[in-house]
Amino acid sequence: MRKAFSETLLQLAEENPRVALLTGDLGFQVFDDFRTRFGPRYLNVGVAEAALVSVAAGMAMERWRPFAYSIASFITGRAFEQIRLLVDYPNLPVIIAGGGGGTTYASSGITHIAAEDIALMSVLPNMTVVNPGDPNEIRELMPQLLKLPGPSYLRVGRYGEPTYQAVDPVILGKARFVIDGEGVAIISTGDIVLVVLQALNMLKENQIFPIVYQMHTVKPLDTTVLSLLTKRVHTIVVVEESFPSGGLASAISAWFVQRRGSPRVLRLGPPDALALGNLPRDELRHHFGYDAEGIVFACRSALNSSK
Repeated sequence: MRKAFSETLLQLAEENPRVALLTGDLGFQVFDDFRTRFGPRYLNVGVAEAALVSVAAGMAMERWRPFAYSIASFITGRAFEQIRLLVDYPNLPVIIAGGGGGTTYASSGITHIAAEDIALMSVLPNMTVVNPGDPNEIRELMPQLLKLPGPSYLRVGRYGEPTYQAVDPVILGKARFVIDGEGVAIISTGDIVLVVLQALNMLKENQIFPIVYQMHTVKPLDTTVLSLLTKRVHTIVVVEESFPSGGLASAISAWFVQRRGSPRVLRLGPPDALALGNLPRDELRHHFGYDAEGIVFACRSALNSSK
């Protein structure tokens, strides 16, 4: 996804002379083309995320359209106060881009795991929060974020993610319909959708055919899809790579609270605990039960309990 991010950024900067990139001493080689072509619009502030966001806010006040890019755990955690007071409070059009969200960099240890980034950004009143599932969603969402009058958070993956096919186009604020089914629905956010698609083949062998949606936009929530699913399924399995509090499953559950006859919501993802050590991402997913096997188990259990 980082390649898609850098390529799309080049295109946007070509089209709009007010687009700028600020980074926290990373992205070398990834942003070399941008620095070569748009040198004055490239700012490396060093390992100083609070300053990074502060400069981006100042530029936005002068009608620049800055992208503030750093590792997700650093830019949302270290610079939260600056994002809250300098970007969100005045409702400035700064795009905060967090590289390696979730457990992408799990092998680097707890400092680089950003399972709380979605929650931190979603709690801010003016913030739009997107969690793309593949490079195509990155390419389609970035121009739409650039048109917003206020701030947004974009979680960016790393290199090598494949693309996937969905019925719906990529529209900010709208879930993408992936495949039809019955009984149970799976809603994913972020590149965990690729694991969901792996699970579909295993579910098919068990004669289980879930409805699948991908919610690249966590905030604002697509409640139209939730209303539709209320009439069609008894269980929604939400698969995410965020902590339970403040993630997609939390938002969906909160929306269903006041609605009678709502489906049961099952969440698969990291638990309410810090993952100590430096296990690779795939091992963490397996350990906490939100890999393909975990998704199959959850869907099978949901269908069995409804009989």
